[in-house]
Amino acid sequence: MDWSTKMRGLVFACLLVSTGSAVDNKTLINPLSAVTTPPALSAAHNGMTVPAVASMTTLSPAQKALLDTCLKPFSGTNTTCFYRSQKCANSSRRLPYATGPDNATVVDTAAAFAPSTELWAGLLVFLGILVGAISLAQVFMLIRKRVYKDKDSIASAFDGGGSISGGLTASTIVAQWTWAATLLQSSNVASKYGVSGAFWYASGATIQILLFAMLASQLRVRAPGAKTFLRVIHARFGPKTHIVYVVFAFATNLIVTAMLMTGGAAVANALIKNCPVVLASVMVAAIVACHTLIGGMGALFYVSYCCSAIILVVILYFLTQVFYVGSLTHPGMGSMESVYNAISCLNTPDKYGNKDHSYNTFFSQSGLIFGIINIVGNFGTVFVDQSYWQIAIASKPRQVVYGYLLGGLVWFAVPFGMATSMGLGYQAMSSQAGRPLLTDDDAGRGLVPAIVAQELLGTQGAFLVLVVVILAVVSTASAEVMAVTSIIVHDLYQIYFKPFRRDNDTNCCVLCGKARGRMANPVDKCECISKTKCKDCYYDDVTRTQRKHTVPPDFKCAIHGDYRRYMEVMDRLKNWCLILCSFALIPLTILLDVLSIQLGWLYGSMGVVVGSAVIPISLSVCWTRLTAEGMIAGAVGGCVAALATWLGLAARNPNGLSASTFYQNTGEDFAMLGGNLVAILGGGLICVIVSYMTEPQMDIHEIWSFTYDIDNPLYPWAEMYQTELGLTDGNKLDNRPTFQSVYSTFKTTSWLAIIVSVSLSIIMVILWPAGMIGV
Repeated sequence: MDWSTKMRGLVFACLLVSTGSAVDNKTLINPLSAVTTPPALSAAHNGMTVPAVASMTTLSPAQKALLDTCLKPFSGTNTTCFYRSQKCANSSRRLPYATGPDNATVVDTAAAFAPSTELWAGLLVFLGILVGAISLAQVFMLIRKRVYKDKDSIASAFDGGGSISGGLTASTIVAQWTWAATLLQSSNVASKYGVSGAFWYASGATIQILLFAMLASQLRVRAPGAKTFLRVIHARFGPKTHIVYVVFAFATNLIVTAMLMTGGAAVANALIKNCPVVLASVMVAAIVACHTLIGGMGALFYVSYCCSAIILVVILYFLTQVFYVGSLTHPGMGSMESVYNAISCLNTPDKYGNKDHSYNTFFSQSGLIFGIINIVGNFGTVFVDQSYWQIAIASKPRQVVYGYLLGGLVWFAVPFGMATSMGLGYQAMSSQAGRPLLTDDDAGRGLVPAIVAQELLGTQGAFLVLVVVILAVVSTASAEVMAVTSIIVHDLYQIYFKPFRRDNDTNCCVLCGKARGRMANPVDKCECISKTKCKDCYYDDVTRTQRKHTVPPDFKCAIHGDYRRYMEVMDRLKNWCLILCSFALIPLTILLDVLSIQLGWLYGSMGVVVGSAVIPISLSVCWTRLTAEGMIAGAVGGCVAALATWLGLAARNPNGLSASTFYQNTGEDFAMLGGNLVAILGGGLICVIVSYMTEPQMDIHEIWSFTYDIDNPLYPWAEMYQTELGLTDGNKLDNRPTFQSVYSTFKTTSWLAIIVSVSLSIIMVILWPAGMIGV
């Protein structure tokens, strides 16, 4: 080794004993620093840790050899070398080093991310998605009117007709569960923790969809007429418990929407030149409002299908470019071997706890902690989010089980493919460049995919990232808006603000007020039929369709006329709610931008806030011994305990919960981990204990009879299930099948959901990582 190489190694090693001052966002390395006593050689493996030393004369031969392999440590107080060996450093495309004040050597650090897409091109993306979404919504409405002869939009606005296929259900789940964070944050954690980060993001957020198949099938069997999961809680536990969980449902929708808009606004602002956050949020709100207003939930299925297809195609394209094709500007990319070799040259920081400081290992302490936080937090955003129950309501039991199981497996490919291509590709490019491509702040904003696509593919790559992120934001934001609207219409307006019959007994017919079913008097019982078999309703539909005036004629049907007028009022309320909720995205996005809340912090904290409601909600559709007191105590008590744990652990860090360090300290791994675990486990434990200490409000043998009373008299759920149940007169509102008959019919489907979802979840989070833990 020549003298110049030795001196260069010494100059870079002296970084750790320099004053650490910065000039123009660059790190100074002062070769003239001196100490009087040479420190002991710290433990090192393959050139990983830099000894804090002063001059060449104070070093032993072993220390000199170690310094030769460490060309650049990480920034700050981290003593881990950027490269693992001198050979790796020599093969990189490092920029020349400049000279700073006092003849100190200056090493370039990550620069701020620069947008590459012109404003007009970005607006064309938004407008193209807007036109496509509106066209799909119009197609759906034509199909409903021409094929299914559906004239009442409110009847299919929230369930798409109630008979969506398993494949369409799966594609909707893929699109709805693909947030902006799925594409952005998955790549970020892969760039931090390596392959373990990519795996734990994908598997840790897949099992919730798989396990939700069990609850979805139980809902369709035990409360087939419910339009929201909150209606089941109201039927079983009454208004107080219902209001508590309405609050948790709204909080979940708010947090999920905040993450969507934060990620979407960050990428739009970063990729599009001179694009303000307000403009991006206005365009997203317009897209969401237009297609949901036109087609409702049914249009959302069609839009989600197209969004899923485009996102998967783009991810496959990125995978091909990173691992097979490459780029002229990055000759080290384009093969799995070259990417692997580039990543193998890098060390992970000490704080992540990766085995041998490698990005190519499953053995990562921080990666595992993130995986646990990811698993616990995402249970809240699925099980407490009405949008996922909405998908279940739109399908029959068999289709919903197939859809959720298939959708969960397909969705795994989205974050795993994005993270392995863009997250690991980011580290490979950083290895070649001799420095991280992004600052920590930019990486935390979710810009890892953007910089990789832009460096590898130029403007085309940045454009594709922009397209998939906007599609992810639009599809999921639309589902969240539909969920909030559904809760307002079915759980607030229809129950508290203006019910059709304020003093109606749940066992009485909504239309005539007479008793029906198990407690009906044969002499004076309900004899109403559904709208589909009503001749008067048919003539009303014909008259209103063939009208020549703008104002439609009034309903003449004596049985359904009043209720159909009531449904029209609800339909107008639904339209206003969709518009208001869609454009509420604008001030929410602006507020989040002003507060400078990072996507990663929101993602980790969501489980702390809503995780305590997961187990109580799950038990509400399957456990007869559950009580109202247990439901309230579990959700509220678990949330309070989780917040106290989270903030208490964060307060132990330097500067505690002060304004300057609040996001940093509350975003630490152990604080997030403690808060998330206490939320989900504490909420469930409190719920079960309190339920056993209190008595149920109704006979446990009659519980599901009360949930069967939740129904739409125009389109009763028995009519929808009459083929599966073998009913001949399911159109009669009084002819409702028993719980045992429905359960027996779909028993195989329920057990299939339990066995397959639990087995796949065990494989995902236990067997698979256990087999790879030593790698």
